[in-house]
Amino acid sequence: MTRADFIAELVNLGYEPAEQANDLVAFDYEIQVGRFAGQKIKLAFQVFDLNPPPGLHINPPLLPFHPQNDLPHPSGGVHPSPLIPGWQYWSRPYSTWGETDRSARTYMARVTQLFDFL
Repeated sequence: MTRADFIAELVNLGYEPAEQANDLVAFDYEIQVGRFAGQKIKLAFQVFDLNPPPGLHINPPLLPFHPQNDLPHPSGGVHPSPLIPGWQYWSRPYSTWGETDRSARTYMARVTQLFDFL
C-alpha cells in the first residue's frame, strides 16, 4: 500500500489526517476502549509506502515513559517522541503485518487493541 492509499483509507474511515514533516500523518482520535475510553487525543503515524507505521505518536502523553523493552505492553517501549516535541511515542512494531490485508482499517483495529490493554 502506498502512503497516499493509507491516507485515503483513513479519510474513508472518517478521520481527517493532515500530512506533517518527517512523513507523519496526524489526526484527532477518540479512544474507544480501555481505561482511557472516551478521551480525545491526537494520533500521528510515520507512514511509508508499503510498510506499516512503526508505532504511535500520542498527544497528550498517556503513560509513564519507559523506553526499555524489558516490560510488556503497555509499559515498555514508551518514549518521548523523537519527531514531535511534547508528544509520546509508543514503539509498537506490527510483526504480523505481512499476514494481513495491509489496510488502514486493519492498522486502526490494531490501534484499538493497543488501547484495550490499558
